[in-house]
Amino acid sequence: MTAPLVLEPQGDGWRLQVSGDWSLAEIPQIETQLEALPARLSGTVLCDWNATSAGIGPAWALLRRVADAGPAPAAIHHTGNPPHFLELLQRLQLERHAAYEALAPPATIEGEVGKLGRWAVLQALHARGVVDFLGRIAAVVSQFFHRPRALRISSLVRHIYETGITAIPIVSLIAFLISVIVAYLGAQQLSRFGADIFVVDLVTIAVLREMGVLLTAIIVAGRSGSAFAAEIGVMQLNEETDALRAMGMNPIEVLVVPRVLALIIVLPLLTVIADAMGLAGGGLLSLINLHIPLPQFTARMRESLGPTTFWSGLIKAPVFAVLIAMVGTYRGMQVRDSARELGRLTTVAVVQSIFMVILADALFAVLFVQIGF
Repeated sequence: MTAPLVLEPQGDGWRLQVSGDWSLAEIPQIETQLEALPARLSGTVLCDWNATSAGIGPAWALLRRVADAGPAPAAIHHTGNPPHFLELLQRLQLERHAAYEALAPPATIEGEVGKLGRWAVLQALHARGVVDFLGRIAAVVSQFFHRPRALRISSLVRHIYETGITAIPIVSLIAFLISVIVAYLGAQQLSRFGADIFVVDLVTIAVLREMGVLLTAIIVAGRSGSAFAAEIGVMQLNEETDALRAMGMNPIEVLVVPRVLALIIVLPLLTVIADAMGLAGGGLLSLINLHIPLPQFTARMRESLGPTTFWSGLIKAPVFAVLIAMVGTYRGMQVRDSARELGRLTTVAVVQSIFMVILADALFAVLFVQIGF
């Protein structure tokens, strides 16, 4: 039967009497006794091994438990008849303590300033890369006026089909369903005040000013932005972009500009489709849930429309398209070395595209309020 550990104060430290059966077979009871020791031990700890002969496993458990309680390895002493392997265990404990200190160095002002400096330099390098990328795209676009053949019509048409035509079903479905949800929730609240007819105003203004273009941009960012990053990233890994340069072709002209122009053309058209499907969803919900007939819904919708309601949403679409295409193609051109980097940058492209779209939408909202648009 394992005898209990006896811990008693001794001067400025502690004395730990180890006795009884400390073999490996008694390790469950030994661990229970070790857990009962105080969480913190200050000063030195003297372990007395006179009344026991411990196995290597229990001895290692005791050393780790005492060390975790606070004393440094140099403050743990042994007396009596310690096991012959205790010196090896103490050496391992010192190495373990040194490894933890190396992994978690103490925070200093110099270290924090260094981290801030490295972060600032990294952000400056990223900003420089973005400006350089924008400059190369502007240089290629400016060549179209002097060399129209540089505009690759076949590539442009293919990307219009892939980013636009094939996206119509999902954009239409999402806009329809979200508008139904907004109309349903609005009807629940407005019906309390007998203002059911204002559900039409809610749906019309929300869809045309914000939701239509914003939902479309988010869907396109997740769908086409990730595709841009992945396609160009795979070309980077396969050294196809290097092959284009070796043939005297500009990768920006061949890979980036057609995708940017295609998205600028497609996103406003998808926004119009999303607006139409959103209004259709609101009209259907109003007819089924509020018994507002279609002619009344249409008439009220026309009354709620302002001169800029439709255009305030459509104006945002080309800006969102540029942001999505730029982020996707830029991250794709950054891919190097491995497929893991490809996956990481594709994820970064999607997240940053959606973030930039929402940030731009917030800035547009503030601008439109300021200018009364």
